Amino acid sequence: MLQKEGEIRIPSGCAISGIFSRDGQMFNGEDIIRSIAVMHDRSNGLGGGFAGYGIYPRTKDLYALHVFYDSPSAKEDCEKFIAQNFEMEVAEKIPTRRDPKITDEPAIWRYFVFPLAKKMNDMQVDEREFVARCVVMVNTTIKGAYVFSSGKNMGVFKAVGFPEDVGRYYCLDQYEGYSWTAHGRYPTNTPGWWGGAHPFAMLDYSIVHNGEISSYDANRRFIEMYGYKCTLLTDTEVITYIIDYLNRKKGLTLQETAEVIAAPFWSEIEKMSPEEKRKYTYFRNAFSSLLITGPFSILLGFTGGMMALNDRLKLRSMVVGEKDDRVYFASEECAIRIVEPNLDKLWSPKGGEPVIVTLNDGVKI
Repeated sequence: MLQKEGEIRIPSGCAISGIFSRDGQMFNGEDIIRSIAVMHDRSNGLGGGFAGYGIYPRTKDLYALHVFYDSPSAKEDCEKFIAQNFEMEVAEKIPTRRDPKITDEPAIWRYFVFPLAKKMNDMQVDEREFVARCVVMVNTTIKGAYVFSSGKNMGVFKAVGFPEDVGRYYCLDQYEGYSWTAHGRYPTNTPGWWGGAHPFAMLDYSIVHNGEISSYDANRRFIEMYGYKCTLLTDTEVITYIIDYLNRKKGLTLQETAEVIAAPFWSEIEKMSPEEKRKYTYFRNAFSSLLITGPFSILLGFTGGMMALNDRLKLRSMVVGEKDDRVYFASEECAIRIVEPNLDKLWSPKGGEPVIVTLNDGVKI
């Protein structure tokens, strides 16, 4: 029997979307919800999520820990750990709206904290490294507790469900930020559960990802040598840790980070100038285990900016649009047009070439 178009779904991955204001103009979560909702059929209800930046201006100098709890004992153990390592300014439930389509909710709390100086001195690390280590400690040693967001003046909101339902469940229309990313999940190799939804985050880095990386095992083995623990067995988690390692720990620029994880082919490197050839040869040799292979398009959110990146063969879709100070990213053009129909510019980035946008000079957040 012949099947007509639309009767069978051939998935090309998940849905991703992002909106960024170069002028730091604040806008609520409605636009990003509308954008991701247009791509409803690219996900299957097993995961949706958002990351917003600039959303906590009153506590912008504190780390916002968002935590899922499976049990009261997990909450008790985690809060004891937090109290031992941080000054805690606020502890509260994250506001949600009841929705019959969002089920099996864990307890969802947030804590605005700052590391204790003595603890950082004892460990001889800076505050960001201290927070990162504490997040890994909670997620690997406290059963039933999972820290899914840990940056300053930003937050991740995710759940099992379609993304538009998740956005309204978390009341994102009541938050304002200068940068938003979103994800609609169509999991292929891992189950749909709250912690496995995107974005994945470490500190202020957050990743939404469309695709599947075949280099997961090599990437995971390498990154776990440097204190990370990939507890979720999903490729997006390892991508987040790779970017944190290269950009924060090794000090590579985001451009250089992209040149490591989506490195040029050796055949391309051979045709480069001597200076470029030396650079890319070094990256490919020094960070060979951090080359990400397989189809992917990712959106990285970070404080003050956003980066979009495709694999070198561009096996997953990504379009970018601009209007005035706003930059839009999405898996499909319709997800941009629904928010801004009259664009100044629209294009599809080349494979392996990052699109990096940051706040304009002088903009403070």
